[in-house]
Amino acid sequence: MNVSALDQELFAAVIHAMPSDELSPVRNQAANQFSSLGFPTTRDEDWKYTNLSAAAEISNAWLRNRMDAAAATPSLPPPEVARPEILNQMDAHWLIIRNGSIDSSSLAELQNSLGPDIEFSKLSEQTDSTHINIDDPMSAMNAALLIDGLRLQVGANVEVSKPLGILQIDDPSQQASQIRIVIDLGENSRLQVIECALSADSGMQFSNAVTEASLARAATLEFVRIQTRSEQHIGVNRLIASLARDATLRHNAFDFGGALTRNDISVNIAGENAAAHLHGLYLASGKQHIDNHTRVEHRVGPAISNEEYRGVLNGRSRGVFNGQAVVFEGADGTDANQANHNLLLSDHAEIDTKPELEIYADDVKCSHGATVGQLDESSLFYLRSRGLDQDTARHLLTQAFAAGILAKLAVEESRNYLVDILDRRLSEVLDAG
Repeated sequence: MNVSALDQELFAAVIHAMPSDELSPVRNQAANQFSSLGFPTTRDEDWKYTNLSAAAEISNAWLRNRMDAAAATPSLPPPEVARPEILNQMDAHWLIIRNGSIDSSSLAELQNSLGPDIEFSKLSEQTDSTHINIDDPMSAMNAALLIDGLRLQVGANVEVSKPLGILQIDDPSQQASQIRIVIDLGENSRLQVIECALSADSGMQFSNAVTEASLARAATLEFVRIQTRSEQHIGVNRLIASLARDATLRHNAFDFGGALTRNDISVNIAGENAAAHLHGLYLASGKQHIDNHTRVEHRVGPAISNEEYRGVLNGRSRGVFNGQAVVFEGADGTDANQANHNLLLSDHAEIDTKPELEIYADDVKCSHGATVGQLDESSLFYLRSRGLDQDTARHLLTQAFAAGILAKLAVEESRNYLVDILDRRLSEVLDAG
């Protein structure tokens, strides 16, 4: 780890200057951890393809501006930017997070509309900080600089009638933001979440987001994350999930924007008959860099995990996939499957893919595999012979490849929006050359 990437004096000064609230002890503890670790570097095995030096530079600039600013809280994008048309395109209860701060008006609307069985609270007002999870350098940085965050608790036997929408919107003039959401699902409860991350404007900006999810017995969490950030945005996202007996997690990740995006998913299967289904789609062109790392730990069995990620890469873009499924001793009956499929539309595009299995039990069924290729010439010829031009044929074949992930969509209310944005983004990627 490189501790010199971040200005340690500025970092400590900003932590000291942050408001005194229930998060203060967590910030201090996390600051000590991050100071000893620093930003991950390409010398670290898990980060060898992904360089965060630009994120460190942006963070230093943000720290300097933070100390110079008179206000203790960040400015927010104007309301008309924070309520884009996206809110009308998906039927959901919407919460807005602007520059890492919870929008109070949207939080009040949620509390009024969802009833007493679902509790929302700001992390800065929570006396119990044990649910703030710090398990890597970036989650430590997140906790250290966290202005606020959200905790959502769903009671036992509660099924939320329509999805919770979380709009994360950042203004690049603020340079950096830390976002944390904690979700606790009671026994036999069910929640659907649509998370949309976008930029208020173009410009250099770094966001560091952590989502924690704890699923009690027979609980179900269906989660769709859609990222359409600006072309200069750097984003680090981490999902930490724990599944009790009979719990189910369905997670979809769609990455269409950003200059550099790093997604980490860590799932702990702690109960029998739990199931984790992880599916992702990433489209990249130009010099975009999209890195997906997953780790599913099967600590008991029988249980199921399925992972499938697909990528479409053009220009000089780069994709990374590292999927790990670890089957611990005694987790007999585990069924773990991984797949990563990629289309390279340019001779200069690159994918580094590494599905991994670590198995310490005997009675298991596990598989993993990866494919890297180009559009099938015979299929292109067939479509051309039926009267389609070259561009339309390429678009249809690429769209069919991407549709394999849409077929496993966890939240149906996001489908129309995703189909529309996928079609537009595919056209951009194909035209990028």
